[in-house]
Amino acid sequence: MEEVALPLGVTWEAFVHANAQIWCATLVRWIDGLASATGRPIDATTLEPSTLANYRYGRTASAVEFAAALEVRNTVARTVGSWFSSMDMLMTPTLPQMPGLLATYSEGAERMNGLEWTARVFRHTPFTPPANVAGTPAMSVPLAVEPATGLPIGIQFAAGFGREDLLLRLAGQLEQSLPWKTRRPAVWAGDAQAS
Repeated sequence: MEEVALPLGVTWEAFVHANAQIWCATLVRWIDGLASATGRPIDATTLEPSTLANYRYGRTASAVEFAAALEVRNTVARTVGSWFSSMDMLMTPTLPQMPGLLATYSEGAERMNGLEWTARVFRHTPFTPPANVAGTPAMSVPLAVEPATGLPIGIQFAAGFGREDLLLRLAGQLEQSLPWKTRRPAVWAGDAQAS
């Protein structure tokens, strides 16, 4: 993947690493709490390989690394927030390519650590993390359809802090001009009969 432009000299690798440190370290506390409450072990019998890899990686994070990761994320968040002082909305693809088959993300996860797993996820979704990190509102809307599969192609729109109103108005206008509520791929959850 090409180098993604991030603010103030933050490289894509540093951004991925910071998010892996924060997500994985936070995950440790959640999983430890669930294991304690349920009496279940923290191993492959209760966690998917990717979650277990993230848990193990998170256990290695130091407070110094966590603080450095927060600094990187805060730099990105402040810069993303400032973009909207000069524009109303940002439009990107939701994904850089069509989604893979089910379980594609899980392939080889048992051999990955949390940093490798985060890098894989970010490689497949490079446009959504900046809005997630910054806490700016964003939406993905299905504005096109992939002809071979009937799967929707998402376009992401992001707006400035507290400007969900812009996104909701845009979504309403897009739905009126390019309705998606009746589009259905060949196989979808609504096909299942209630039992």
